[in-house]
Amino acid sequence: MELGDPGGLPDDPDEPEARGGAAMVVPAAAPGSARGNLDRRRVLGAAVEFIDRHGIDALTMRRLGAHLGVEGMALYRYVTSREQLLDGVVETVVDELYGDPDVHMQASNGWQDYLQRLAHGVRRIALAHPAVFPLVATRPPAAPWIRPPLRSLRWVESFLTAMTDHGFSDDEAVGAYRAYTSFLLGHLLLEISQRGVPISSRDEPNPVSEADTDLSEYPSVVRLESLLREDESAAEFEEALENLLDRLERLQRASRHRRT
Repeated sequence: MELGDPGGLPDDPDEPEARGGAAMVVPAAAPGSARGNLDRRRVLGAAVEFIDRHGIDALTMRRLGAHLGVEGMALYRYVTSREQLLDGVVETVVDELYGDPDVHMQASNGWQDYLQRLAHGVRRIALAHPAVFPLVATRPPAAPWIRPPLRSLRWVESFLTAMTDHGFSDDEAVGAYRAYTSFLLGHLLLEISQRGVPISSRDEPNPVSEADTDLSEYPSVVRLESLLREDESAAEFEEALENLLDRLERLQRASRHRRT
């Protein structure tokens, strides 16, 4: 069945609704039910759920404790500070990649297939947790060689191995890693910001009042207004990803030619 068919799947297969909802890999305790039943995983799962509902700025240890039905001080047994809590939230969300059946740790079907699957897995995280994703992008990394949004040594190792096993030199694999992560960050931060999600705690959603916008001096904008209003995020993501993979493939071929 074709995507976009009114009787079939939603137009964007990465949207949570297309996959039966944004189910958490790490379980969150039901609000108000966690007394005597807490562990670190449940605290972090509850924090992700809280941010999804209320935003990053609303998250405090006291409010999260109330959400779980315990005193805020009880949470310090599992996370020593709000900063550590936010780091744990990032780790929890990125770990959802491991539970995504369409994302593979090994490039058994080629490096292009591997990168396609991984990119869409990261995009699914951004769309399922748009209020959390800015944390994935902006929290200080644990090491200088870890670049968001692949904030895990396991994914860095997986990525570099996939590329070098398929003919990329070490320099080319690292260059691909930098280009790929920059592409994901730039596109996905722009996409969620267009949905009204503040990218940092200093940002406030600022809806534009179209009634106050004078377009009389911009005839091309007026003429193309209906096209400009269309949301083509999914198609733009796919096109930009394909262009990136094509560029990496040309780089790989040129490198092989130089080595022969």
